[in-house]
This record gives sequence, C-alpha cells and structure tokens, in this order.
Amino acid sequence: MFNPTDFPTPSLISVNGVTLEVFEAGRQHAGNPIVLCHGWPEHAFSWRYQIPALAAAGYHVIVPNQRGYGHSSCPTEVTAYDIEHLAGDLVALLDHYGYEDATFVGHDWGAMVVWGLALLHPNRVKQVINLSLPYQERGEMPWIEFMEQCLGSDYYFVHFNRQPGVADAVLEDNTSRFLRNLFRKNEPRREPEPGMAMINLARAETPLGEPVMSDSELAVFVSAFEATGFTGSINWYRNLDRNWHILAEVSPIIRQPTLMIYGERDAIPQSEKLNAFVPNVTVANLDCGHWIQQEKPEETNEVILNWLAQQRIA
Repeated sequence: MFNPTDFPTPSLISVNGVTLEVFEAGRQHAGNPIVLCHGWPEHAFSWRYQIPALAAAGYHVIVPNQRGYGHSSCPTEVTAYDIEHLAGDLVALLDHYGYEDATFVGHDWGAMVVWGLALLHPNRVKQVINLSLPYQERGEMPWIEFMEQCLGSDYYFVHFNRQPGVADAVLEDNTSRFLRNLFRKNEPRREPEPGMAMINLARAETPLGEPVMSDSELAVFVSAFEATGFTGSINWYRNLDRNWHILAEVSPIIRQPTLMIYGERDAIPQSEKLNAFVPNVTVANLDCGHWIQQEKPEETNEVILNWLAQQRIA
C-alpha cells in the first residue's frame, strides 16, 4: 500500500480565474509534460501509483486537483463548471508552464474533460489516454434529457440535476461512509435497487466487495471532501446539457493518438462506436472494476508506459 506522506507537496497556481492545487514530479524532465486528470469523487491522490512511474520514465508529471476539489477553487456559480471552464483550466495550466501541448490522461469524469479538451482545443493535446469512460457520442437529445428518458429520474446523473442540493447534503452528512462504500472492488453482481444509487451508498451500513485502498489512503479522500463538501464536484454533472450545447459547434472526431483502458468489470459499458469517433485508438482491457489505476496500478502503468513508448517510436 502507498504511504500518503510520500505524495508530492502541492503548489497553488492561479490560472483561468481560479486557483488550482497542483502536484508535480519529474520537473527535471521539463519539455515532456503529461497531465493527469482525476474523476469523481476523487482527488489528484488517485494517481499516486502513476506519478512516480511516469516521472521515472522521463515525464514532467502535472496532476491538478481540478476546480471544485481539494484546495483548488470552488466557485459558487453552477455554470463555472462547464466544459469550457474545465478545459480552459487545463489550457491555462499549459500556458503557466510554457507548454504548447501535452499528453493528457483522464479517468472517469477526468476522461470526459480530456475528451472535451481534445475537441475544443485540439492543438493543445498531443496524445490522449483515457480510463473507464469512453468517448460519449453527442446525440440528438441533450444528455440529461436522454438519460431521464432511458434511465429514469432516480438515475444519479438525472437526480443531481433535477433535485439540486438533495444528494449533496446526504453525501456531506455521510462523507466517510459514502467513500468507504464507493471505493470497492470485486463486488458481487446484484440487481439494481430502487432509489438514487449514490444516496443509497451513503446510507448503507455494510460495504460490499473489498476495499480498493488502505484506511490511510482512504483518509486522504475523506479529509478532502469533509473540507469542501460535494457540491462543487457534483456541479460538473449539472453542466452536462450545457456541455452538449457547447460541443455542437466543434468537430466530433478525436484525431490524436489515443489509448483507451477499460476495466472488464466496470459498470460503465464499453463503446461499440469508439473507432468511428476516435479513429487512431488503441484499446486495452484490465481485469478490474471502475477504479482502474488504483485497483491495478502496476498493470495500468505497464499498459500506459508501453503505449507511450510505441508512440515515440512511431
């Protein structure tokens, strides 16, 4: 298990009208940047196993807590968390370091941001590595509206939007239990239960499966969300339909070399149309659930480093 005291000391960097808490390694490799983007409800700490491996391989590793997380700014306006702002933070971070472009790595919501960044600012993205969440096709109907039709009003994406503040309060009242119950692996398959899944998790007394991380590792996440609450991070979900409109004006094709890593036991389905939207993609599958880089750190590092090495040769 990882010792949290080994994690890099952060810097607070002012970019794009906010302050981002940024962790770095491999500064001696300036000129070869790789930016790691966490998901929900996570933290830069979710990349703790990748940071040293990438630095040892010759990369300047840049890992922000994105807006709404950790000691980064948590704007009060919901629209401050749309894809233009989230992608704009990453572009401004590149400008801060003097980089034209970088390799971007995203997991879960971080992958959604990296996909959007590559569409909105393709010249700033050298390569894409995304975990868990494949490219999401922009269909004819806004995403939340579509999910509500297909999955109902209790689906957590929809609930976050239609009942603002309700889930936020439950998660905040049960932060430690919620995160303990969420960060699990090898969970038994079960039928979906009624109600809103995240609220149910926050109130469940007994976790399923096995813990993804040690108590000391989990404490990093718990401490962060006890300080910030969940509203800033949940506001990312409250911009999905706004993002749908923003992305209407850009080409939907990701042209950069891309590595897509799936967890074979992840509840998020693999994309059947990935090649149509990401023609230069390599797909890898690992025997794990949703928390890929934390469940299978060595295997994740091996897949990423091998792919990066092949890109340098190509």
